[in-house]
Amino acid sequence: MGARKRIAAEKAKEVRKSIAFASLRNVPTSPRKMRLVADMIRGKEVNQALDMLKFSTKEASQRVEKLLLSAIANWKEKNENVRIEDANLYVKTVFVDSGRILKRLRPAPQGRAHRIRKRSNHVTIQVDSKVSNEN
Repeated sequence: MGARKRIAAEKAKEVRKSIAFASLRNVPTSPRKMRLVADMIRGKEVNQALDMLKFSTKEASQRVEKLLLSAIANWKEKNENVRIEDANLYVKTVFVDSGRILKRLRPAPQGRAHRIRKRSNHVTIQVDSKVSNEN
């Protein structure tokens, strides 16, 4: 690894230490279904997002709710002296990437076979405080 690349990687690591995020890997639902839930909470305040996820009928919302609680806990760990109520937390970014695809075969008529793709995804949630952005 060259010096310039190593320095850039070290800077990225330092920035990542100050960001409160949580990620969930290899969730066995399609990315498209998970993005519907992620789009629902993007940019919302944390309490409002938790309420929306709790009462959503989508199966993916339970996993995203648990992930959001984890991101809040990570934020709490990085900002020990600040209360959550005073911080005015919101969901800064949510993104869903495609994970690995399991390829299976399903029997079809006349001796043929159709390929079934069982998709998975990776979800990342980043939480930030509106109070720290204004200062």
